[in-house]
Amino acid sequence: MRIGYPCINRSIDCHSDHTFRLKNYSEGRLIETVRANLSCLLRILQFNVENRLYFFRVTSDLVPFASHPINKFDWQKYFEPEFAMIGDFIRKNDLRISMHPDQFTLINSLDVEIFKRSVGELEYHADVLELMELDKTAKIQIHVGGVYKEKEKSMDRFIKRYRMLSKRIRKRLVVENDEHSYTLEDCLKIHAAVGLPVLFDVYHHRWNNNGEEIQQCMERSGRTWANRDGIPMVDYSQRKKGSPTKAHAETMEARGFRRFLQLTEPHDFDIMLEIKDKEKSARRAAKIAADDRRFIEH
Repeated sequence: MRIGYPCINRSIDCHSDHTFRLKNYSEGRLIETVRANLSCLLRILQFNVENRLYFFRVTSDLVPFASHPINKFDWQKYFEPEFAMIGDFIRKNDLRISMHPDQFTLINSLDVEIFKRSVGELEYHADVLELMELDKTAKIQIHVGGVYKEKEKSMDRFIKRYRMLSKRIRKRLVVENDEHSYTLEDCLKIHAAVGLPVLFDVYHHRWNNNGEEIQQCMERSGRTWANRDGIPMVDYSQRKKGSPTKAHAETMEARGFRRFLQLTEPHDFDIMLEIKDKEKSARRAAKIAADDRRFIEH
């Protein structure tokens, strides 16, 4: 079991998601921004190792406008040494890496142009992970997408479009249940059709489910992961205290996390904490999990 957090570290004065406006695009600006982002990413990963946080979601903004038509620059070749160095650090320290394109990446969209743009975005994410020379356990997670008033047809369209994707994308893709439209059961149906691993989002399941208990969800989603995919990945969050909405918690409540670890025995998995204070809660979670036999202690 590895514990991690997504994209941003608030403890160090360094972010890997700097970007700029499209109207200010130039190759010089792109090179400057990507170089700074990669440098910060390495610093974040070094912080994570020092704090026993071995799971990290790399920001999609690492390379601004990577899949945009304006970007004709061969950033992959230009920054190949930097990506290779980061990948070497990841492998030497047994880190798990994932990525999560934004909500506009919709492979089941009714609009063919949106689908084409989504494919371009997924190719970019695959580029990043391949440049780091990471194996198939480094995943790209997406949601099923829109319902478009016809859920079954939208799921079928997702399956058809998935089969159209390149092998380099398919080998890294995982699908996640969401809080509005597609339950874990829906994602399992997609897995049955195409073998796509299912990432179980605990918090989304709270709002959108078919009555399954957490233990059952862990068992069923866990079976969708083959050895080549690594151990299952799970997203975990808590509700913001006092909020009438589905907003994620500002900081992790320890008792709830301890209860989650107890509920999920004996299943092994890597936990992505989607808590707003990022690495602060992740460090607390690592301390809580220190006595758990599943927790990786380097």
